[in-house]
Amino acid sequence: MKQTNAIVIVGGGLAGLTAAIHLTKARLDVVLIEKNEYPKHKVCGEYISNEVIPYFNWLGIDILKYKPTIIDKLQFSTANGSLINCQLPLGGFGISRYLLDAILYKKAIANGCKIIQDTVESCTFLENEFTITTSKNTVFKSEIVLGAFGKRANIDVNLNRDFIQKKSNWLAVKAHYSGDFHDDLVGLHNFNGGYCGVSKVENNSINICYLADYKTFKKYKNIQDYQDKNIMLNPHLKKIFLNSTLLFEKPLTISQISFEKKKIVDNHILMIGDTAGLIHPLCGNGMAMAIHSAKIASELIIYFYKSNTTSRSILEKEYEKSWNTNFKKRLKMGRFLATILQKQKLANVLLRILIVFPFLLPKIIKSTHGKPILIQK
Repeated sequence: MKQTNAIVIVGGGLAGLTAAIHLTKARLDVVLIEKNEYPKHKVCGEYISNEVIPYFNWLGIDILKYKPTIIDKLQFSTANGSLINCQLPLGGFGISRYLLDAILYKKAIANGCKIIQDTVESCTFLENEFTITTSKNTVFKSEIVLGAFGKRANIDVNLNRDFIQKKSNWLAVKAHYSGDFHDDLVGLHNFNGGYCGVSKVENNSINICYLADYKTFKKYKNIQDYQDKNIMLNPHLKKIFLNSTLLFEKPLTISQISFEKKKIVDNHILMIGDTAGLIHPLCGNGMAMAIHSAKIASELIIYFYKSNTTSRSILEKEYEKSWNTNFKKRLKMGRFLATILQKQKLANVLLRILIVFPFLLPKIIKSTHGKPILIQK
């Protein structure tokens, strides 16, 4: 068995915390570095496919006891309001990142993970060892580093990652509202320049989160103006916004969201969650993918330390292979669907096809979702 100092996880979102729980369950030493305090609201669709439930149970997380909303129906509309409904093949649940991250954080701490609030400034690899330096001038040495620092971070610049050199035209906006919306429904509604997801989370709150093309957005004065004069041209979104009351002081925003392909292993760091690849929110499966990627990486790392025959090179190749097997086709389908939905004429054609052949919509949904995440024996 290989000897190890602590595994370092950079970033404490869904993927980072899940990996921390999994690795500490295997009695490995883990240090997780996260710049934010817990709990904290984040820009996120906050719908998770039921595929994660078996894995959560294995980790010792009974997610249903926290009373998330149970969701099994999808409502889809084009920008002009044409509508179609269907059952979600696997179903899912709605839970806020504020609550879910807090649950995972407490579980990671209980498992013995050391969580440090700090910002990683640099991560270098030399002679089979990483040196991680933080903004507080703390230095960590580690044989294994997991990158879980999200959609876009300063460390991406430090690592000179390819996608960070390209400007992205997407921004996302999210807020919670009170109002009347079905508990068992997730709505996906298009508008000129983007699409909006609507579903309930715990405590009867409605999560409204949309992705917008910056070229469209910049024509308006502010978020409220954009919503009033553009998003609400979709009659379904108009009804939702007019009958909902904002619960946040103001909506949360994040810009420069990139859906470009990313390296799964970069500078010998195993990337997980959004750091490895971001699926378009319209697919409603980013949270489950982040959790699943943490499981894949954790299992391979555990085997790396328990086996005397597994090298770093094999670890990296196996992780990249497994990641691509599970997610490459889903990401490709997400990009394809986003391209169609950005073009109103194509979106209307797609809807007419789905109305004539309604069995196709569940098939499309399945192509962006996985099967229940089971533990290897």
